[in-house]
Amino acid sequence: MPYGNFQLEIYLAGLRGEVPRYPVDAESLERKAEQVLPPWIWSYVAGGCGDEHTQRVNVSAFTKWGIVPRMCVGAEERDLSVEMFGMTLPNPLFLAPIGVIGICSQDFHGDLAVARAAEATGVAAVQSTLSMDPVEDTGAIHQQTPGLFQLYMPKDRELALSFVRRAEKAGYKGIVVTLDTWTPGWRPRDLNTSNFPQLRGMCISNYLTDENFLNKLAKPPAEDPQAAALMWALIFGKSVTWDDLEWLRSVTDMPIVPKGICHPDDARRALDLGVDGIYCSNHGGRQANGGLSALELLPDVVAAAGDKPVLFDSGVRSGSDVIKALALGATAVGLGRTYAYALAVGGEDALVHHIRSMLAEADLLMAIDGYKSIADLRRDGAIRRAI
Repeated sequence: MPYGNFQLEIYLAGLRGEVPRYPVDAESLERKAEQVLPPWIWSYVAGGCGDEHTQRVNVSAFTKWGIVPRMCVGAEERDLSVEMFGMTLPNPLFLAPIGVIGICSQDFHGDLAVARAAEATGVAAVQSTLSMDPVEDTGAIHQQTPGLFQLYMPKDRELALSFVRRAEKAGYKGIVVTLDTWTPGWRPRDLNTSNFPQLRGMCISNYLTDENFLNKLAKPPAEDPQAAALMWALIFGKSVTWDDLEWLRSVTDMPIVPKGICHPDDARRALDLGVDGIYCSNHGGRQANGGLSALELLPDVVAAAGDKPVLFDSGVRSGSDVIKALALGATAVGLGRTYAYALAVGGEDALVHHIRSMLAEADLLMAIDGYKSIADLRRDGAIRRAI
């Protein structure tokens, strides 16, 4: 069934006097999320680095590109499927890793809700190392829809190896290693309230359930939670080097995708080391301010990646944004803050609604503009830079 049919469900429900329980657009979701989230969670999710310039230009960059409609092509049926890491996925959307997604849901088990929503919609999810529920619990939910495990490389390689092995055993289909977050960026919203959830013991369950990490503690976390959180802070981040990436390649057969690549030379270097794809992202402007939008950098990264898949996130706020990123060469496009807002507003139910809304908008844009496949979107003339 075409994803665009979701709008027919909404209109037909209207004949029964029913309106959607949740907004279909990101801006309305954001307003509602601000109303329901505690201020300390809201600032952490909504905030960015510095004066948040890069966060804003990530969003506005999409307005500088436009799809060129093509008529009389018979686009009644669209194929949004993609091939990635030996898998055929029904659509090109995925849920980007969010380290505090667990506390965005009312029950503080948002990681489980994300995995369930992925199963319900066929949208892949990237599970963060920083979660309220351990990788074994989230991985068990992924049966039909694959999950990828996002790795923050710790200072201790044995701990990193333990995380990789646990992800393999839990059934994850790849490792997304984040390169641009080995230390927190300068985030005024959080600094002005002295707010850092992980130092309060939140979203570090993968550490607290790992024997390697537990062996570093004088007491079990239940007896001294503050000491456990401080140990996490000491061991959390390592500035990843090419040697680290080469080591990671040597210890697992799972696909490896480095996240945070924005320069074509970095993409080529990573591919020379044997990674299986590239993840173009600037962390949504959350970690480093003053940079270009990730979308502006995407085409050069795609060109450098050759035939390897390129995942993309940063600034995506609509189904139209998804289509533009695909037209510029992305293999798959990740949602970030918008799905955190949906989870906050209505849990798994609202998250499924949001995913279906994004897919419906993307599908309908392709239908109306005359593109039957993602390959068609990438033809010369499908997208142009606005004057």
